[in-house]
Amino acid sequence: MTISTGSITVPPAQQLVDGKLSGAGDGASYPILNPATGEQIGVAPDSTAADVDAAIGAARRAFDETEWSTDVGLRVRCLRQLHQALLDHADEFRALTTAEVGMPSFMMGAAGFDVPVEGLKWVTDLLETYDWESDLGVAQPMGIPTRRTVRREAVGVVAAITPWNVPNQINLAKIGPALAAGCTVVLKPAPDTPWVACELGRFVAEHTDMPAGVFNVVTPRSNEVAALLASDPRVDMVSFTGSTATGRAIMAAAAPTLKKVFLELGGKSAAVVLDDADVAASAGATAFAASIHAGQGCALTTRLVVPRERYDEAVEVAAATMESIGVKDPADPGAICGPVISQVQRDRVESYLRLAEEEGGRIVTGGRVVDRPGFWVEPTVVAGLDNSSRLAQEEIFGPVLVVIPHDGDDDAIRIANESEYGLSGSVDSADLERAKAVARRIRTGTLAVNGGVWFSPDAPFGGYKQSGLGREMGVAGFEEYLETKTIAEPA
Repeated sequence: MTISTGSITVPPAQQLVDGKLSGAGDGASYPILNPATGEQIGVAPDSTAADVDAAIGAARRAFDETEWSTDVGLRVRCLRQLHQALLDHADEFRALTTAEVGMPSFMMGAAGFDVPVEGLKWVTDLLETYDWESDLGVAQPMGIPTRRTVRREAVGVVAAITPWNVPNQINLAKIGPALAAGCTVVLKPAPDTPWVACELGRFVAEHTDMPAGVFNVVTPRSNEVAALLASDPRVDMVSFTGSTATGRAIMAAAAPTLKKVFLELGGKSAAVVLDDADVAASAGATAFAASIHAGQGCALTTRLVVPRERYDEAVEVAAATMESIGVKDPADPGAICGPVISQVQRDRVESYLRLAEEEGGRIVTGGRVVDRPGFWVEPTVVAGLDNSSRLAQEEIFGPVLVVIPHDGDDDAIRIANESEYGLSGSVDSADLERAKAVARRIRTGTLAVNGGVWFSPDAPFGGYKQSGLGREMGVAGFEEYLETKTIAEPA
C-alpha cells in the first residue's frame, strides 16, 4: 500500500538487506497504523530469523571485506549523499513521520526531523577533521626506549535497535556516528514505526554509493527474532534506546559474547522550581513540555517539584496550561499534544490514571481517554501525591504531570534524586548561581537551568543510574562506536 499525504506519495515500506530492497509483498507483513485515526496506512515486511541472519552476515562481510572501515573519504561522500537526499525529500519525510508516528507537525523543525538531519551533517563534518591517531611520545617502559601511538578504530558490526517515539532522531543519532566511525549497521526499528526507518534504507540504496551490506534495515515484529541481534557473535555492539526492562534483557543477551552495549533508557525527570523563581512561569512551561507529543519523550520533565507554600498556585497554572493545550490532530500546525502511538500505549496510560486515584491523588484536569478514532489521552495534572507514589516513580510515557511539594533546596534535590532514573531535569531560580549549584547536585545526564536548551547535535546525551550506559550525540556519542588501540615501536 502507498500512502498519499496531499500531493506527496510515499513508497511502501521495504527492508534493506545486503543492498537489496524487499517489500511486504515478498512475504509476511503487519499493518502500519495512523495513531490519530487508528486506520491502516500501510504494511511492513515481517522480517524472519533468516532475514536477520542475512542482514548480520551482510554487515559482517561489508566490514571485513570492503574498504568501508578504512576509507574516510568514501564514508564522507556517502554520508553527505544521504544528508542531501534527506534535505531533498524533507517534505515527504515530515509528512510520513506525522502520519506514522502521530507526532505534531511543529516538532519537525526540532527533534522530529530538522535537528537529527543537521546532526548527520555535524557528525560528517567531525569525520573530516577527527584525529584518528595521537602520539604519546617516547618513554622507557622496563628500560626500553619506545614510541607509543594511540589509534582509534571502528568497533565493527553494530545492531541499532530503536523505539517509536522520535524515530528519525534516534535512528540518525545511532546510524550517523556508527557509519561515520567505519562500522557497518543493522537497524531494527520498533514495529509501531518501521516506515521511516525503511525510508532511510531506501535512500541509502537509491541515493548513495554505500557498498552493499554496510547499512541494512530489518523490520521483524517478533521480539524473539529481534533478540538475535543481541546474541549473535558476529555483532560487535548493540546500540539500544527504549525501556529499562528491555535494556536489561539486551545486556543479558549480549553478555555471553561480551559485546559492547550502549543503552539509552527510561526517565522520570524532575523540574525543580526554587522558592525565588517565577513559579507560575515555571509551572506553565513544565506543563507545556509534558504535553508535547502526548508526553512520549524519555527526557521530558514529568515531575514538577515546587515550594510547598506555592503548591496550589503551581497546580492551578499547570492545569490551566494543559486545558488550553488539549488534544489536536498532529497535522494541525497548532497541535502540541497529539495521540499516543497505539491502543496498547493508550491502555497503559489509562491504567496509570486509575492508579492515581487509587494512590490518593487528585486529578485536577484531564484524566480521561478521548472518545474519538485513534489513540488519544487528555493532558493530565495529578496533585496530592508524594514522591514515593508509583505515579511519581514510574515512567508513564503519556501526557501526565505529577506536582510534588518541596521544603527547600536540599529537599528538592532529595526528591529529584529519589528515582531509579537519571536522564534529565531542570532547575529554575532567580539566582543563576544558586540554580547551577542545585543542578550540580542532581544525578542526571542533562539539565536545563533557567530555560537553557541542552538538545543539540554537538551535546552528549545519556543517563545516570538505570537511565542507561554511554552517551549519544556529540564527540562522546561518535566515540561510542570506536575501539582504542595502543601501538608501541622501538624509539
